[in-house]
Amino acid sequence: MPDPGIDPATGGKLVITGRVITMDDHRTVLPQGAVYVDRGSIAAVQTASAAAPAGFEAASHLPTRGTIYPGLIELHNHLSYNALRLWAVPKRYGDRDQWAGTPEYQELVSGPMGVIGRTPSLVPALVRYVECKCLFGGVTTTQGIALYSDAGIRKYYRGIVRNVEQTAEAALPLATDRISDVAAADVSKFSTELQRAHSLLLHLSEGTDAAARKHFLDLKLPNGDWAISSKLAGIHSVGLEQADIAVLAKHGGAMIWSPLSNLLLYGGTARVAELKSAGVRMGIGSDWSPSGSKNLLGELKVARVFAQNQGAEPVFTDEELVSMATRNAAAILGWDGALGSIEAGKKADLLAIAGAAGDPYGTLFEASERDVVLVMIEGVSRFGSPSLVRPFNAKAETVTVGGADRLLNLVQETEDPDVASLSLAEAIADLKDALHRLPELAKAPVAARTPGAPGPDTWRLALDETEPTGMALRLQTPGEEALVAAAAPVALHPLELDAMTVADDPGFLDALAAEPNLPAYLVRGLRKLYR
Repeated sequence: MPDPGIDPATGGKLVITGRVITMDDHRTVLPQGAVYVDRGSIAAVQTASAAAPAGFEAASHLPTRGTIYPGLIELHNHLSYNALRLWAVPKRYGDRDQWAGTPEYQELVSGPMGVIGRTPSLVPALVRYVECKCLFGGVTTTQGIALYSDAGIRKYYRGIVRNVEQTAEAALPLATDRISDVAAADVSKFSTELQRAHSLLLHLSEGTDAAARKHFLDLKLPNGDWAISSKLAGIHSVGLEQADIAVLAKHGGAMIWSPLSNLLLYGGTARVAELKSAGVRMGIGSDWSPSGSKNLLGELKVARVFAQNQGAEPVFTDEELVSMATRNAAAILGWDGALGSIEAGKKADLLAIAGAAGDPYGTLFEASERDVVLVMIEGVSRFGSPSLVRPFNAKAETVTVGGADRLLNLVQETEDPDVASLSLAEAIADLKDALHRLPELAKAPVAARTPGAPGPDTWRLALDETEPTGMALRLQTPGEEALVAAAAPVALHPLELDAMTVADDPGFLDALAAEPNLPAYLVRGLRKLYR
């Protein structure tokens, strides 16, 4: 039987009330609304004062007293790296190849992750930590955590948050985010692979220089056509010029924006005003914690501040930015029949923010993680205020976010058994200990089972950023070297675990202020939004 990835839809009937931001085609907002959920799906959305649909007379009520949005869909995140703190970027780079092999990067990012990734006992702790970090920021769908075994098998971690690369439902066709090296070295073969894919998320022109742009130009086929279609979403796309944007738009390609990471590393980001004008559909992703936001809630704030500082009028309205993380993202994946808006017949993936006053879209941008009162996936409360989570799990784990008491419901029928036995508190303790002992762990021998020998597989992290895994993150021209060339090992030092939220990281905004490539207006704007 196929692995469902997320719990089967077996829950009972629920009524979730609050101000409802549906993100439907009409952008309907219900100031006092009710979302009726039956076995993980939305049965009806209507005003709270209207008579309940038949069969819901005795349904359980979950009053959020807040503003309800579709769950946030993140289209780009290297989750495995999100235990690491923000990297103090030493200078401005032109493209990703200029920083990926530097000693500073190896010492603070690739080296530590290489040690953690090859230590099987730490993988469950890392998985638990980074998934909870997503939940704390309202994320219900993101990119997955890739694992590989001694036997050479590659798979994705089966977890609580939806994974775009691993689904088993016709309504949620899987996305491809890694392409074979053979296809990467041959644009014609890549074009064939694109035709076979349902959607393909590809690092594209990450950087501001000519080398970054060339990765877009390499999508041109020998016959003059382009290996671009509505199935392709270019991640970053910073190097695209106006003519390139016209090509992307003509062929129906989409774009995934990670503004904070782009600005930190390159001092610039994609030409989003031109992309918008050309009609290119855009999603959003926080990239990873070493050079991006801690979660998608934070990345939306960055996008808003950037958009409001590009001229007399904002590049995007708040509604358009919320669309990037909900209905646009679902459409890019081809999931818009099941997710991306709060409508009857769709899955009950929801986010609720405290408070129901003020602008319905602005509420999301002005919230911090402590204002997240409910994160629901498939009709199951996974994180939020005790009154909204306890009905699903009386023994849910207690956590504190920005001084607010919250509960985590980590019980899942289909969860990986190695992770299921681990609480978030235990995962944090294990990771803190490991990062403090990095020099010691780096010297430990790597235990491996001979392929074909008896015994269980040992699973490790598949880190495409730091080691050859037989896969490529972007289209490569013939003869191009691997994405990150092998470099001389560097000495590792003890590190601190990244705080899970900005609300619990008093130094985060100061660290951003010290980054040399960030515009001053961005940090000022973020300080206001985080209050």
